[in-house]
Amino acid sequence: MSTSGEDGGTADAHRVPFVRVEFDRELRVVGWNERAEQQFGRSAAEARGRSVADLLPLTGGGDWRDLWTERDDAGSTRLDHADGRAWEWTAAPVRRGAEVVGVACYGVDITARIALAREAELEHVMLRVLVDNLPVVVCSYAADGTYLYVAGQGLANTSLRPEQMIGQNPLTMFADDDDAVEFIRRGLEGTPSRMTIHSQDRWWDSWHIPAPPDNRAALVSMSLDVTEAHAQELELRARLDLIDRQQRVIRELSTPIIEVWEGVVVMPIIGLVDSMRTSEIMDSLLQSVGRMRARVAILDLTGIEVVDTATANHLLAMIRAVRLLGAEGILTGIHPSIAQTIVTLGVDLTGFLVHATLRQALKHCLATGKRA
Repeated sequence: MSTSGEDGGTADAHRVPFVRVEFDRELRVVGWNERAEQQFGRSAAEARGRSVADLLPLTGGGDWRDLWTERDDAGSTRLDHADGRAWEWTAAPVRRGAEVVGVACYGVDITARIALAREAELEHVMLRVLVDNLPVVVCSYAADGTYLYVAGQGLANTSLRPEQMIGQNPLTMFADDDDAVEFIRRGLEGTPSRMTIHSQDRWWDSWHIPAPPDNRAALVSMSLDVTEAHAQELELRARLDLIDRQQRVIRELSTPIIEVWEGVVVMPIIGLVDSMRTSEIMDSLLQSVGRMRARVAILDLTGIEVVDTATANHLLAMIRAVRLLGAEGILTGIHPSIAQTIVTLGVDLTGFLVHATLRQALKHCLATGKRA
């Protein structure tokens, strides 16, 4: 290698696209190119003759002496600088005749590269933790759909293994599953999509995400095994259906329609009555009156003690609705507090037939010949 020139670097290497720092055995700087000036903020005149260790202090146990070499094929060395940057230095001996009088160090700032490598390493670790511990299957696909990568603990519950899938094309493997094929095609065409599919006797919640352009992988997918959750959902739906059926039975039992004789029906109301339940009672009563062609419908309130004004209105509306069907509506067993609520409403009860007890109402039916 040629010796240093007076301009702070060898004449043939002054404008190399690297930082170039040259020092002698005592670590005194004898070369400092323009890029060194730009990167380290010192001119060649300021740097020349000073110790490189003072000009560019290191951390992490690094030592500029590690770059001293008499070999022309020395490898690169990473040094962490005190300013927080990391540099990769490649050193070559500077000879005067046969004697090595210094080293020329060519440096590249690798701080960003290291940060990217660390991020990639972290992403790799995160991916491995996820695919090795969660019931997922992660895949990447070439533009034609061929598997490039397959991994995931989710495969443990299937007959498939990554080595069986990589290099294969799922459009062929799952040709008999139209939904799965269409799902993959949409992803390869660039459409992000999500779908719950049934494959390998398992249920999967799957995402297909097209990869950015100019990548080896055209599509990335992740499938989460939701078989247990799907079974639990089905079980929950079955339970809810059972509860709904039971509630309908309870409502029917709590408001039975009794045909005491042909043409006369009685509906005893028991328990708490609110607007919602009153609406159901009205529907049930009117359906029964129409179906049985009843002439008299007796609404027995003996089993309830308190109603609000809205519910009282519903009860009276029920009797009016019975009349519209051509039957006579009778109220029995009104509790004093209910009577007070009805009076408070200011409803004109003219034309409403009311009896104190169900027995009296039935006697009324017998006496007036309401029986068919």
